[in-house]
Amino acid sequence: MAVARPTADRGPWRRAVGAVDAWQRRHPVGGLPVGVLKKFSDDRGSSLAALIAFYAFFSLFPLLLALVSVLGFVLEGNPSLRDDVLDTALAGIPVVGDQLRDQLHPLEGSGIALAIGLVGALWAGLGVTLALGRSFADIWDVPRVEQLSGLKARARGLAMLAILAVTLVGATMATGVAVGGDLGPGIEEAAAVILSAMVNVVVFLIIFALLTPRPYEIRELLPGVVVAALGSLVLQSLGGWYVDRAISHATAIYGTFALVIGLLSWFLLAAHVLLLAAETNVVLRWRLWPRSLAGELEAADRLALRRFAEATRRDQSERIAVSFGEGDESS
Repeated sequence: MAVARPTADRGPWRRAVGAVDAWQRRHPVGGLPVGVLKKFSDDRGSSLAALIAFYAFFSLFPLLLALVSVLGFVLEGNPSLRDDVLDTALAGIPVVGDQLRDQLHPLEGSGIALAIGLVGALWAGLGVTLALGRSFADIWDVPRVEQLSGLKARARGLAMLAILAVTLVGATMATGVAVGGDLGPGIEEAAAVILSAMVNVVVFLIIFALLTPRPYEIRELLPGVVVAALGSLVLQSLGGWYVDRAISHATAIYGTFALVIGLLSWFLLAAHVLLLAAETNVVLRWRLWPRSLAGELEAADRLALRRFAEATRRDQSERIAVSFGEGDESS
């Protein structure tokens, strides 16, 4: 294993980086997080997260419109459950969730016009699933030529949205039973928290299972699911505080546009959490750690760079050779 060698002419910053680098190369507890962050940086994860946040913002309202319309059909005979499901969905939307409660109305009109409007809303709302799928493909270093086409990606996105909608309905019913079951003070709150955590795990497992490029085994996705679930808990606790501060500081300058800034900030944080969870799965799957912060490359660096280069392949007949100036070449 190559270790960075300190030199006498290094400044304090270089010496500190060298010391941290030497330690994380020897200890997996430091090497694994560094490997995840290095892979995230290699994939330009912040740019991918910004793209997801952009599409999430513009997909939010068409998807909510489609959800309200579908709930109007499916739960027409149970308006109480329909309202509970909608309230549960809106509760997960910061900043504007409460304001949308009285503004969302199902699509109406003739059957044909309603069907066309519903399909249009779903089609427009698939932007976030497409952005997520393409980001996952980049993170897993899937060659461009092998990535899903637009129709296949949208079909998978529709399947994911349908499964998530069923999960949302089931979770709402289960939460209602737990809270309304006269379990006693404290127990009801604990049951609601546990059910919420379980729903988060199921939701993230669905997202990873449907959008992660195949082949894979479910156990390879579980570390990322755990990271995403824990990250969502932290985001719910600290993210709301951050978004509130972003809005309060921006309101004086941007007025009502501060709500847009706050909502985009929330989506950006959530996208970072989700992509870091996906990077965790990739780093563990291909053992892309320890990575070099200074000095000579590790074997994991060479493998990561080789996979990154091969992922740029745009034609089945194209071959890419990678070398590191040491006679090490792969095609």
